[in-house]
Amino acid sequence: MRVTSSWAFRVLWVLLPVVAGPTLADGVDPRSAAVRLVASVALWAGWAAALVVSLVPSTVSLTALRTVAPLAPLATGWAVATAPGAAGPADALALLATTAAAVVAMAPGLGDQFVDGSSYGPERRFALRVPAPVVLGPLELTWALAVAGPLAGPLLLASGQWAAGAAVLVVGAPATWWAGRSLHALSRRWLVFVPGGVVLHDPLTVTESVLVPRARIAALGPAAADSTAYDLTQRAAGLALEVTLTEPLAVSLYTPRSRTPRTEAVGALLFTPTRPAHVLAAAEERHLPVG
Repeated sequence: MRVTSSWAFRVLWVLLPVVAGPTLADGVDPRSAAVRLVASVALWAGWAAALVVSLVPSTVSLTALRTVAPLAPLATGWAVATAPGAAGPADALALLATTAAAVVAMAPGLGDQFVDGSSYGPERRFALRVPAPVVLGPLELTWALAVAGPLAGPLLLASGQWAAGAAVLVVGAPATWWAGRSLHALSRRWLVFVPGGVVLHDPLTVTESVLVPRARIAALGPAAADSTAYDLTQRAAGLALEVTLTEPLAVSLYTPRSRTPRTEAVGALLFTPTRPAHVLAAAEERHLPVG
């Protein structure tokens, strides 16, 4: 069996109850019986949910997986910091294993596998990189909103803080819904090879998927530093690719602060996939002009 990011995650995740379970148990042990119960249910539910979605690659599963996985090292770190007694080698191993699982969950290879899991027929999808303005700050805050309500509310109620727990649940429900939608929008950004050409699907930049017919593709390759192609990368880090067209193509662009999209005729487009080398290899397999 070929070792992939998804299988690496599954193996790591399956081992977490054994590797990190004792550390987490030590962390919740000094709490009240109600808090221990709620925390244990939340830990097992999160672990089971991530394991299940890891077995069914799709864009929805990718969002769920990348929402749950970072909680593992955070919960383990909290357990190590608050548990009585000094941290030992077992605690260090627990932190290492949970961190490794979270890192693998964010790996570009896993992202491509899950995005491609939602493909239809002969399609082949490749994920796009997260825009730079979102990476540091907005992304982490949105993730915190997505997980805070479902976790903090029940724990506050279990600890007897009824007013605070109820307030967090009431306020957290719409915040979790909004944050979940926002995170899922990042999973729904991809380049897809179809029999008729190439499609760029990015709800953050275009209001409608951009279909570039095979006959209009003059070249697909790494973008030059001084490229004048229309930039849809949103300053994402990494190598940008450029698709050059034989004739201009009308693109409906998303315009922030405006409900009316604007349409422009573009002769070339820039985009930033998470694994550009794999995109170019797939283009060559489909006999598209690469260069």
